[in-house]
Amino acid sequence: MEKKRLVVLGAGESGVGAAILAKVKGYDVFVSDMSAVKDYYKQQLEDYHIAWEEGRHSEALILNADEVVKSPGIPNNAPMILKLKEKGIPVISEIEFAGRYTNAKMICITGSNGKTTTTSLIYYIFKSAGLNVGLAGNIGRSLALQVATKDYDYYVIELSSFQLDNMYDFRANIAVLMNITPDHLDRYDYDMQKYVDAKFRILQNQTDDDAFVFWADDPIIRRELDKYGIHGKLYPFAELKKAGLAAYTDEGKLYFAEPYAFNMEQESLALTGKHNLYNSMAAGISANISGIKNEVIREALQTFKGVEHRLEKVCSVRGVEFINDSKATNVNSCWYALQSMRAKTVLILGGKDKGNDYSEIADLVREKCVGLVYLGLHNEKLHGFFDSFGLPVSDVQSMKDAVDAAFRMAQPGQTVLLSPCCASFDLFKSYEDRGEQFKACVQAL
Repeated sequence: MEKKRLVVLGAGESGVGAAILAKVKGYDVFVSDMSAVKDYYKQQLEDYHIAWEEGRHSEALILNADEVVKSPGIPNNAPMILKLKEKGIPVISEIEFAGRYTNAKMICITGSNGKTTTTSLIYYIFKSAGLNVGLAGNIGRSLALQVATKDYDYYVIELSSFQLDNMYDFRANIAVLMNITPDHLDRYDYDMQKYVDAKFRILQNQTDDDAFVFWADDPIIRRELDKYGIHGKLYPFAELKKAGLAAYTDEGKLYFAEPYAFNMEQESLALTGKHNLYNSMAAGISANISGIKNEVIREALQTFKGVEHRLEKVCSVRGVEFINDSKATNVNSCWYALQSMRAKTVLILGGKDKGNDYSEIADLVREKCVGLVYLGLHNEKLHGFFDSFGLPVSDVQSMKDAVDAAFRMAQPGQTVLLSPCCASFDLFKSYEDRGEQFKACVQAL
């Protein structure tokens, strides 16, 4: 019998992982990337004797595929994807492909904000409980690579809307939906409903044995709940106590109501701020459903160290506190960051705009900010929105200039916050690169 041909578009972490899994499972595999492939991934492809190309997509080698795995970064309307669709060749995500080859329990997390922290926290609790668990998706190593080379009982997977777009038969045993606010609308024809529908794909294929964990006070989630034939058991959480919640707070305590009831002092949580309260609730419920003991959950929620580039304290320079929130690539993330600021703040924002509406943070900027630094190649939209607020502003095109400008504006006892609201690709390789440069410039002051 002829081998099935799998073509992988994109030779990054997810693409190379999918290619290796396909090779291990006996497929005829080919990898194609329009950009240059990093040496690290080239070496992996060579080690597994997988054919690949870079700098082009050769139609003759792609349009003969039985199935195609595409990187989440490639839009569904890219020319090659449209050609594949015309030919009726299925296009799936790496997660969808990997899910076929493992019986591990899948704990999947999505949402516009809080995904990475919640995913990392759930993974930390599962590890603390001594479970055999892998971390995958938008963070950690590729799920497909882990399925090919490891044998985990559980996977904790952060899922972006882009990954969910090309998932069809994959099933989340525990689906966690943190919130839905406008993000990536440039990829969804500026149609919010298309983005919402992508997020709700996390529930497809759930059975009555599965669980759906979600923030009960999110207006969009509440509105959408009735539309979908949800099969999993519902585990809603919210800040204030009301009937039917799986987690809530009351008089300074955080309560987990089901399946196993326990509580802890809210002040003892490792992560501070309202958004982190929700992250802790979602993580605690997911662990509780999975049968992890109360005392393990409690201790893990008290000792978790947080995620790099998410409200990360860098240092204090001559009385000015610097905080790296480079992971805030949308306006709602910045809203949470500003909301958690205790001192007057100089905000560094800007970058590649994804169709942002800055009105969401307008009141907080007026209340909390003493200066704004616009860091980007195209700052016209920021000027148009914020200049009328009467705050000092500075226009910069490099991280060093941003940090210097912010430091000049800030008084001792105030905070400089990098929380850009935007993607990083105009000036930086990634949000991580942006955050690393910020930390290096601050430390050089």
